[in-house]
Amino acid sequence: MTGFTAVVAVVALLTGYGAGRVRPWRRLGDWADDQIRFSGPWVQGGTIRQVVLVLGHFVTAPRTSWRLARRPTPEPVDRPERDPRWDTNRPSEGKGRAV
Repeated sequence: MTGFTAVVAVVALLTGYGAGRVRPWRRLGDWADDQIRFSGPWVQGGTIRQVVLVLGHFVTAPRTSWRLARRPTPEPVDRPERDPRWDTNRPSEGKGRAV
């Protein structure tokens, strides 16, 4: 083993150790997941940002990405109408009864 080979081996071991401690793969996946789920309308960032996010999520979590891609788009849910007089319109259970 030459000196150069030993230096390359030590650098490779230290790089692997450092990558294991920093966990860049997991950080990339967490970042992509957070951006897609919690940053509101993630489509506002432009086409390049969308491609980076989708590829980052697909590379770091392929099973989740595949499951999400196969799932049909959910139907929009109508919000219930708010009744401003809900207090006066609710049933009067127990009002005026002697217990």
